[in-house]
Parts: sequence; C-alpha cells; structure tokens
Amino acid sequence: MTTLDGVDPAKARGAYFTPVPIARYVARWAMQGGERGGRMLEPAAGDAPFLLAAAESAGSEWLLDGVERHPAAVSASLSALEETGARIRITRADFFMVAPTGDYDAVVGNPPYVRFHDFTGTDRIRAQNAARRAGVELTGLASSWAAFTVHAAGFLRPGGRLGLVLPAELLSVNYAAPVRRYLLENFARVRLVAFTERVFPGVVAEIMLLLAEGYGQAAASPRLETVQVRNAAELEDLALDADFASFAVPAPEQKWTSALIPAEPLRAFAQLPGAGFGVLDDWGKVSLGIVTGNNGYFALNPAQAAGLGLGPADLLPLSPPGSAHLRQLEFSAQDLAALGQTGSATWLFRPGTKRSPAAVAYVRAGEKMGVDEAYKCRIRSPWWQVRLVEPPDLLLTYMNADAARLVTNTARAHHLNSVHGVHLHPGLGWAADLLPLAALSSATLLGGETVGRSYGGGLLKLEPSEAKRLPLPGPSLLKAAAPALSAVRADVAFALSRFRLADAVKLVDEALLGQTLQLPAESIQQIRSAHAHLRRRRQDRGRTRI
Repeated sequence: MTTLDGVDPAKARGAYFTPVPIARYVARWAMQGGERGGRMLEPAAGDAPFLLAAAESAGSEWLLDGVERHPAAVSASLSALEETGARIRITRADFFMVAPTGDYDAVVGNPPYVRFHDFTGTDRIRAQNAARRAGVELTGLASSWAAFTVHAAGFLRPGGRLGLVLPAELLSVNYAAPVRRYLLENFARVRLVAFTERVFPGVVAEIMLLLAEGYGQAAASPRLETVQVRNAAELEDLALDADFASFAVPAPEQKWTSALIPAEPLRAFAQLPGAGFGVLDDWGKVSLGIVTGNNGYFALNPAQAAGLGLGPADLLPLSPPGSAHLRQLEFSAQDLAALGQTGSATWLFRPGTKRSPAAVAYVRAGEKMGVDEAYKCRIRSPWWQVRLVEPPDLLLTYMNADAARLVTNTARAHHLNSVHGVHLHPGLGWAADLLPLAALSSATLLGGETVGRSYGGGLLKLEPSEAKRLPLPGPSLLKAAAPALSAVRADVAFALSRFRLADAVKLVDEALLGQTLQLPAESIQQIRSAHAHLRRRRQDRGRTRI
C-alpha cells in the first residue's frame, strides 16, 4: 500500500498485494462463530487473498463472493479459487457502483489506496456518493480507502464483521474523522492491530488492521481496542481472542493516535484522567497569533525601528517570528531585550489612529512597496493597523521538532501566528509559572504526540483545536504538585539551558508523576518509553518519503 508511482499497473490503480499471514489472520477472525458456514465478501478482490485464506480454513462451509473491476484480476482470482473447491462467485464491477446488500456475515479486504490528488473525476464522484448514501460526508481531500470502508460496511447483515487492511492515516488525518465516527457509531466493538515494522516490502506507508464487529449494534460508551505486533509474521502467534488494550473515545471523530501506544503504556496513560489530569482547555483559551500579512514589514528589530525614528507610541513588544527562542520555562523582558540586541525582530509596528510623523512616513513607504496590496492587509481597515489581542499569559509552540513547549510570557509580548497564546481563565493566574514545568512531564509530551499531527520533516504540529486537548494536571493536582515542582525548577531550567530535554523531563516526572501522583516507577517508565516510541515513529516518517 503506497502512493502511485506511475509504472506498475497494479500500483496505478492503488492495488498492493496482501501478505499471506495478514489475509489468513483477518479471514480467520471474520469467520469466528461461523462454523456452520456463512457468506463472505471481498470487495476490490484482485487476486482474492482473503477469499483464498477463507477457503483454506473453511473449505466449502462458506459462500465466498468477490467484486473486482479489472478483467485480468477477475480471471486470476477465479482460477485460484476454483482449485480450492470453495463455493465462489466473482462479479466484475466497480465496487462503488454495487448497491449494498446488507446480507453478508463478513466483509474483508485490502482497499485500493489512491491519494486524493490522483483520485479524481468519475471515480471520486462515485466514491463520495457511495459514502454519502451511508450518511458520511467526505471532503475532497479524502483518499479512496475512506469511502471504501464506509461502503463496505453497508454489505453486512446486523451483527456482521468488517476486517480491512487500512493505512494508519485512519488514526489521525482530519479527512478520516467522519470514518472514525461512522465506525464507532455502527459497530459494537472496534479493534485495531498496529505493526511496529513496515509490512509491505519497499513501501513506506504504515498500515494497520481494522477489526470491527457487531454491525448495527453500537456501544453506548464507545471504546477502541488496540494491540501491536512487530510484523505480519507475528500474527501467526496472535490469538483471535487476544487481550487488546482498551481506551474510551470521548468524541467519536477524535484522533485515534493512542492506538500506536503499546498496550501496557496505554493502560498507564489511560489512568491519568481519573488521577487528576485534565487538558489545556481547562486552564485557558488558546489563541491564534497575529497575522500581519507581511512580517518583514511589521516585525522590526530595534535597530530598524530606531533608524526609522519610530517610538513607543508606534511599537509593541513582540515575540520574534518562529519559536526557536521559546525553549526555557519563561520568556522574560530580559530575554526579549537580549534577542533585540542580536538583531531579532522584537517590535511590532502597530501605531494608533493618531500616527507620529515617523509612522506616517513608514506607512507611505509601505504603500510604495505594495505592502498594502497583500491579502491580509487589503481586507483590513486601515491596512497598517494589525488586529490585536491582549498579550497571552503563556506561549505555546506550534511546530515542533522534538516536543511542544509551554512558556510563561512574563515579557507580556504579543505573538505572531508562528506560536499560540494561552490566556488563563479568571482565577487561574497562579498557575502561570507552574504549567510550563508540568507540561514537560512524559504524560503531556505523550499527549502531544496523540493530539497533534505529523508534518513534513517529521515536525509535530498543534493546531489550536488540538492544543486545547493537550493533557495537563488539573488545578487540584497542580496545587498538590506545586512544592515538588518548585523544588526542581532550577535544575529543570539548567537542563533546558544545556538542551538536555530528557534530563528535564525525568526531573518533572519524578516530581509530578512519582512524588505527587505516586505512580509506580514502572508505569512512569512505560509512559516515558511510549512518548519516545511515538516521537521516533514521527521523526522516522519525516526522514522517508512514500
């Protein structure tokens, strides 16, 4: 399973051949409880690896159907299946044009994987219409597997099972949110099998197994069950009734990235909300930074501002573009001044309605350069007066190579959209100095990997809607942890100043998770290793390309 390479005909239609252990495991799982037979469908069957595996396990007990649109693949799958003596029927058709029958005990398969930029025209329209008929509206960014998953479920009878090989995108991408919701709202039990190694030879894209059972019998409180194996071969030793880790999904469309956490660390991590952990949204509002329309014009270093004759009435203190300077616990006025002395843009040009002569001259210069024609400037009135919010209590990094950082904004600097601001709720100002410490715990760092998203180069990106779900101690727990956290503050700050994040995290873990929460050392280590595991996966993906 990977993106198209324009050479291999099978790859050109999104077909990637399924390893035998995967097909065998999914088929055996799908046939549980059907010793006397049943009906199984493999859509987009190709060479029908799942039906072949089913035939080997159940012989003639099951009626095996397939749908395949490509003539050569139909002939190949029929020839192979006929040799097994199974009862088979392969229909040549575009699966999205086949109306759901609602009478299969199991639907299994490996959907074609065609990314949105190659999934166009009639194919996309048919797929979106098929998903829409099931009540799922997919965006134009959705790859082919998303509509396929929803459409395939419609062929199940009540109580039926859906076993599919899907990209790990299911867990985290925004366009898959309607699919995640659909699965939890239409199945009694949703299980995922994740792999720690690449499954398809020569293919970078990560895959996982979706095992959903009890179609039409959704649970009142949806939970997701997960297990990890190293590779396809290890499925031979995974019992069909193996012990999966389980965790609640508060909102069905939320990301399922926690499924990539190994079972034991996941159990430890899942206990934190009941132990006093909440989320950043409990503490304050996460705000987008200022969008100037032209940072080169509006963000000035002290020498530039002085050369233009701009004074205090024309300028506001500014956290410079980017977030490389936000690696300590605090961003102070002294830090701001030091950055200005080294040439960083620490002033925001933002005059009031009554402009100084120097500000008037700078505005005219900007108009001569065409700055006022930039979109964000053009829709503002006046164009030279950027929209402001109050300086936030804390600054939160937006794009992160290692981990998200929360920093106390004692400089009372304004922020651009390269970082987020956090405005604490009334009465919670006392926490401004403690939250950056608490945010260095492995629990918060692990949470950042689960709520954020991975971008080019392996960067961790946190949108405001994701940042507000960042796990943090709730007020009661933070107050209880205050003495222990304050005691390690100087050592944490020293470790950060030497770029030793791991040392800082260990100190905070001992203070917050160990001394205060009294979590067993084994549980703390499991959470810490789970964060390292997810961070490595993200960074490894950033070093490779599909």
